[in-house]
Amino acid sequence: MLELRKGVSIAETDYGMALLDEDSGRYWNLNPSGTMTLRTLLAGGTTAQVVQELTGEYAVDAETASRDVEDLLDELRGAGLVQGQVAL
Repeated sequence: MLELRKGVSIAETDYGMALLDEDSGRYWNLNPSGTMTLRTLLAGGTTAQVVQELTGEYAVDAETASRDVEDLLDELRGAGLVQGQVAL
């Protein structure tokens, strides 16, 4: 299951969500679709569930949504903000 790394906190914003790496002091802002994606995955949702939510909420096809989810996960992992695996 995907989870935030220890030392990473989240805060709701008017536009989505902010993630703060308390160790480095750096933060990242997620837009509404990124927020939806991360919330679903942190709750134990699958990539397929996220894609279904995104295509239902936004004007995006499943292939693009799937690629966007993977890109976001790659960025969050690369920044050391999340750990664990996500079910497809």
